[in-house]
Amino acid sequence: MELFDSYLYHSCMIFFERNEQTIINGDFINQKFNESPSLIVTSPPYNLDIKYASYEDVRPYEDYLEWSYKWIRHAYEVGDDQCRFCMNIPLETNLGGNRPIAADLTKVCMDAGWSYRATLVWNKNNTHKRTAWGSFMRASAPCVIAPVEVILVFFKNEWKRIDPREPTEANDITRDEFINWTNGLWSMTGESAKRIGHPAPYPIELPLRCMKLFSHVGDVILDPFLGSGTTLIATTRSRRKGIGTEMDRGYCELAVKRVMEEIQQSPHCNDAFEMN
Repeated sequence: MELFDSYLYHSCMIFFERNEQTIINGDFINQKFNESPSLIVTSPPYNLDIKYASYEDVRPYEDYLEWSYKWIRHAYEVGDDQCRFCMNIPLETNLGGNRPIAADLTKVCMDAGWSYRATLVWNKNNTHKRTAWGSFMRASAPCVIAPVEVILVFFKNEWKRIDPREPTEANDITRDEFINWTNGLWSMTGESAKRIGHPAPYPIELPLRCMKLFSHVGDVILDPFLGSGTTLIATTRSRRKGIGTEMDRGYCELAVKRVMEEIQQSPHCNDAFEMN
């Protein structure tokens, strides 16, 4: 199969499929899938006027929450009966007025059917980038900025997932990783937009941690906003099946390039997942 062939996959247009990694060029809200994911990991648009190629990232806040409900509800519907959901978003936003976006989207997720489990705080180690102080050294109007984002964790129906395989076959998380990552403060440096060629990438370490902590080897992982393909790089690296939807064709091409590079370097290419 050629890298950029497209064909129908249960009302989806497959852009790329190789080594159990699938990229779909289209709007997630309109998609259905042959396989139900066990884990959804994503970072949706933040409504911060980021200059995406095919998406207008600024709309009235209430409209943004309404749109968020639609895709979050669809994520709930396509997930399996015990699907887990990890969503990376800002703690707060000040575009058009200060908004507690993490709190508001937590409510949206629960209204859409998801049960709340935890909030992971991502320390991005970028305090040196601060530019807004408000009333500097005065109490009249100081500007408080938290240099963090969060990963909200939800589940469907029941939190505990049982895998019939031996623990060493089903799980790939190490002792130290488990101890460190169950601490809800994650310190990771953000990814460079310039280096990746996408305006809002997240580091591979973020979805990789979510996969190893919240899913089993071989599980189906879904990213509704694939962007530059980072989540599918993590699924390749962790021996999971990856499905990503992305509405912009140019970003799909970028994701294919990055995923293919990872597949070619992966020691698992000739292991459990074989090349198509």
